[in-house]
Formats: sequence, C-alpha cells, structure tokens
Amino acid sequence: MTDLPQQTFDDAAAVLRSALTGDGDAVVGAFDAVVDRAGLSGAYGVAWCLAATMLGDAPASGAALDFPGIDQAGYDTRWVARFVSAYANCDEPTGEALFGAAAADGLLPDCLLTLAGSTIATLRSRAG
Repeated sequence: MTDLPQQTFDDAAAVLRSALTGDGDAVVGAFDAVVDRAGLSGAYGVAWCLAATMLGDAPASGAALDFPGIDQAGYDTRWVARFVSAYANCDEPTGEALFGAAAADGLLPDCLLTLAGSTIATLRSRAG
C-alpha cells in the first residue's frame, strides 16, 4: 500500500514516536486525532502503515506467519496477529473487516495500542 497520502505516514510516525516513549495515552490520542480529522478510514490507513513497518514489503499472497500460543492470547493480541497476517497476505478486505469488528466491539483503541507497541518491539529487535 504505497499510494497513501503523506499525512498518513506523518500520522503513523506520530503514533510510533509516542509508542517509543511508552506513552499509551499519546498513542491513543494520536489515533483519536486521525479519526477526528479523517474518520476510521484514516485510522485504518495508519494501522496498515504500522503493519507495513513491522513486516517491510508485503510478501506474496499465501504468506504464513507463526504466532505460537495465539489462541490463548487476549483479544488485542489476537487482533494484531490477524491484522498483520492480513497485511502480509495483501488481504485488505480482511484487514478492513478486522478493523470494523474491533471498532464495533469497542476494542479498537486497545488493538491499536497493542499494534503500535508490537511495531516498536519489532523495530527494536531488528536494531539489536
């Protein structure tokens, strides 16, 4: 997904800066600002950017990611695994469905916070 507006990349950078400092309230606030300005579709674009940051270039469809013990994990962790898998498989309809379900369940802020934290953890593991 490279045809995103520059604002989406700027918003993703703001989310990551907040996550890097461990400021969960600022992460949620950054996503809230995106929703206020661009709606849920804007927040979806930022989340898709975070998945891209975690994985780099999306592999070809049919990619398999391994998440040991994921069935015992909390909703937000399972959501992140499925959302990142949707990105890895270039499956935007599934990503959009997951995003919509989390919003409908009232759990989207928790999911996005976990996604931001997972992205930072991935970046740190690559650097170290």
